[in-house]
Amino acid sequence: MLTVSTINVNGLRAAAKKGYLSWLAASSADVVCLQEVRAEPDELPADVHSPSGWHGVYAPSSVKGRAGVGIMSRVEPSSVRIGFGTAEFESSGRYVEIELPGVVVASLYLPSGDVGTEKQDEKDRFMAAFLPYLVSLREKAAVSGREVLVCGDWNIAHRAEDLKAWKTNQKSSGFLPYEREWMSSVFSSGYTDVMRSLHPEAVGPYSWWSYRGKAFDNDSGWRIDYVVTTDRLAASATSAVVERATTYAERWSDHAPVTVTFDWPH
Repeated sequence: MLTVSTINVNGLRAAAKKGYLSWLAASSADVVCLQEVRAEPDELPADVHSPSGWHGVYAPSSVKGRAGVGIMSRVEPSSVRIGFGTAEFESSGRYVEIELPGVVVASLYLPSGDVGTEKQDEKDRFMAAFLPYLVSLREKAAVSGREVLVCGDWNIAHRAEDLKAWKTNQKSSGFLPYEREWMSSVFSSGYTDVMRSLHPEAVGPYSWWSYRGKAFDNDSGWRIDYVVTTDRLAASATSAVVERATTYAERWSDHAPVTVTFDWPH
């Protein structure tokens, strides 16, 4: 079996103090992808950077205190790549990938965007550059007999079932028609949204809830954290769950881990 989790930690140092380390210690995951780490590797305590039994790889943002992605793996990676070949995003702390036996695993933190601002323009540029890279990554991996997992905070709800207030968010970044079409393009290029493939008609399950108001208590959330894999690997998935905290007080991030298990040798 291969088990993979992805979680936007909303600041790794803060998450570690609130419950991340306890969650990680209890996890059965072989690989954990992290987003919004918000710290340089040397700013992380040793038990956070590389807890016992884990190999930690990080790609911080050049803007201090922003973004940052990482991957924790129980097997040491044979190689590491930061960025996907587009100069603007090489040091943005939004993409890192590692090679493990038979599989390439990537942690993605796609820009959040804000309609009518430079943030949305940045998101659009990222999407335009990233899709061709995903296609080439899949093609290159196939030549060497490897599968691909791209896990992370994609900051787009693909379908109406992926957010509670979809009717009032159709002009909001994260649910714009062209963003959703872009996600469809990803899922027609040899990749599968594993959660949706296992739960095709489910509402949600949501993975992010605003800290404002009663969003968490009312389960008024968004499903924006995805485990996306090459189609053959996706076909071996046996379970996909959102590890939603039982209560608001037990949350250690505004996101919840998404965990997928594959019946796949590794």
